[in-house]
This record gives sequence, C-alpha cells and structure tokens, in this order.
Amino acid sequence: MKKLGLVAKNWATVLPWAASGKPLNSGLISTLFTSQRYQHTPNYAIVRVGFVAERPNFMQKYVVSQIGMVMESEIREIPRVFQTLLENTSQFNELKSLLKNKEIHSVLILARGTSDNAAHFLKYLIETKLGLPVGLTSLSAVTIYKAKLNFRDTMVVAMSQSGQSPDLLEYAKAAKAGGALLIAITNDNASPLARASDFHLSLLAGEEIAVAATKSYAAELLCSLLFVRSWLGDISDLASIISEANSLVGNHALVSEAIDASSLESEIVVLGRGFSYPNARETALKIQETSKVSVQGLSIVDYIHGPISALKSSTQVFIVAPHSFPLNSIKDDLARIRSRAPKVFWIGSDKLALQNEIVILGANCQNEIYESIVDSVALQRFAMEFARKNRLDPDKPTGLSKVTLTI
Repeated sequence: MKKLGLVAKNWATVLPWAASGKPLNSGLISTLFTSQRYQHTPNYAIVRVGFVAERPNFMQKYVVSQIGMVMESEIREIPRVFQTLLENTSQFNELKSLLKNKEIHSVLILARGTSDNAAHFLKYLIETKLGLPVGLTSLSAVTIYKAKLNFRDTMVVAMSQSGQSPDLLEYAKAAKAGGALLIAITNDNASPLARASDFHLSLLAGEEIAVAATKSYAAELLCSLLFVRSWLGDISDLASIISEANSLVGNHALVSEAIDASSLESEIVVLGRGFSYPNARETALKIQETSKVSVQGLSIVDYIHGPISALKSSTQVFIVAPHSFPLNSIKDDLARIRSRAPKVFWIGSDKLALQNEIVILGANCQNEIYESIVDSVALQRFAMEFARKNRLDPDKPTGLSKVTLTI
C-alpha cells in the first residue's frame, strides 16, 4: 500500500470517499485540485490516505504526493481561461476602435522571461498577418544607457503577467514619452504597467500561484491572436481551440511515454520554427525552471548554423512541430540532426517521426496558429511530469519567486 497526500478543504467530499475504501481516480483528483484553492491557505488540511489501490495514468509510476499539484491544477484551468477570453472580446473591439484613428508604421514588443517567449508569437502574428515590421526592445538602452526614444508612429506592446517589473515600467514610460502608442497586456488590471498604458488588455487568467507560469502563458498566446484578429476585424471560428485544449488536458497519458524515455542526465535541446519557435523557447525555459537543468531552446535553423556541432548521440532533441506546420521546411535540417543519432522526441505532429522516435501528440485544429496555442498544454505537462519523475517540486523552483523584479 502507498500513501498519497491530498489537499482538501471540503471534508464532506473527502471523508466519505476515504471511508469507502474505493480506489483513487482522476475525477476525484481533478475535483480536489481544480475546485479548491490549494494548501497555501491556513484553513486547508492534509489528508493522508493509506489504502490507495490504483492511480490515474499520470501518477502511476512516480510517488509524487503533493508535489506539483498547484502547477497541475493551473494547467487544467487553461480551457476555462480560453473560454473566458473568447467570451470577453469587447476589450479587443475597443482596441480596434482606438487603432482606426492611429497611423502605425512599426511595432516593438517589450517583455521578459515567459512573456518574452509569448512576444515572439505576437511578433510572428503581426508580421505575417499585418505585414508590419516588428522588433523586440532592448530594455538596457533605457534602464542603463538612458536613451531618449523617438517612437513616433510606433506601437509598443508591453507584455508582462504581473505588470510590476521596474525595468519594463521604465522603458514603457520612456517609449510613451517618445511618442509611442503604449498597449499593455497583463494579468493584473491594477498593475503599474496597466495603469501607465494607453490601452490595457487583460489576460483574464485569474490568480496564478505556481511560480512557473502556465495558464498565463497560454492566455498570452490566445490574447496575441485575438489582438491581431481584432485589428484585422475578424474574431471568429475559434471554437476548436477550446475543444482541443480540453482534449489535451483530459489525456492523462499525454506525456507518459516521453517521461519514461527521457533522462535528467543527458543534454536536452528543444527546437522549433515559425509559430512553434516560441513554444520551443518556452519548453526549454519550463524544464530549466522546474528541473534545475540547463536546456537550450532554439530555432532549428539557428541550431544548424552552429550549435549542432555539440550534438551527441546521447542528446535528447525535442522538436516542436504542430500538426499543420509545413514539415517540408525542416526535412533537410532534420536529416542532419538524425545523422548524429540523437534521441528524438516530437511535440505536436507524428508525420515525420520514425518508429524509434517518441511523440507527444498535440492539438489538431487544422490551423498551425491555433495548434501552437493549444500545444502549450503539452509542453507544460511534460515539464511538470519530468520534474516529478526526478523528485523535484515544480511548484517551487529554486531561486525564483512568482513576480520577478529587475531594473
């Protein structure tokens, strides 16, 4: 018999189940950890159950007790977050009205960390759908070198889940003083960055407790799409994003094979291209945050331009490629990687996978952009379960806090 720690406030739910001697099931786990608000509240209690007969697939192999339950719960909230954003499109319509009277010649995106990965997604969207030049800001130009910015006819989009970091705020204010239209995208309507902006888009993700961002990153991806689609005048036909997100969240065996085959002892490289490149960067970051190991997240083309020289047969190469991604664009690069005989994993499509390569099947929305948004669930699930396998708590990464303040 193995013990499993459960966090619960609703004793009426837990005690009758415990007394019944029934096996643990994923439905109960989901109820306990998505409807309640975790062990950080003093009124919560820990229930120890000593007669667990079986576990859902995602917990079968590793004794995880409470580790990662906050992160898991927040990943499970992603379909709801998507639904909330799609039900609250008025903020995007208001922004569209504002932009009608503005002459925008270029866009700059201001972000750090996970939000910087989402910024790359927004960059691709604006460049491919609107044809405008998009750059990523160099914050030190203002915070260290005190540059005076000339941003007439420029939109600056500041992306930050907390909206609190001093360097982001300082650059945003300098950009606005230099003539930029400042748009903020945050998960806190009352944050300093939201208050400083000309217009604020709310992620509507709700409070996020786990240090490693999950639902807020997914919300940034969808918010970026809604931002660009509203600018174009069409927010429609997005239902598949929610249905596919529900499918991935409900697949408890989604990453099981990849977890079994992966190791903390061998180098990990994560590669993507186009709309999957931001997720490749974010996958690498999530593994670094939760498993205390250095991971590269790169464009597959950039990898071929130099870093491939360090590729070994023991290297674990994760390729992020959604179902609708133009796979011909990476075939030659893939052949060069395979010639060095690394262990290859796929996140998204299985179309180019060889028999000995492992696939984490992603969303199938018949749209590469939608699939890239939903596949954020898969990469987050892998990072979480990989940490659990190695007895590390993904809810409490070493050296990190929920809000990072840099200057």
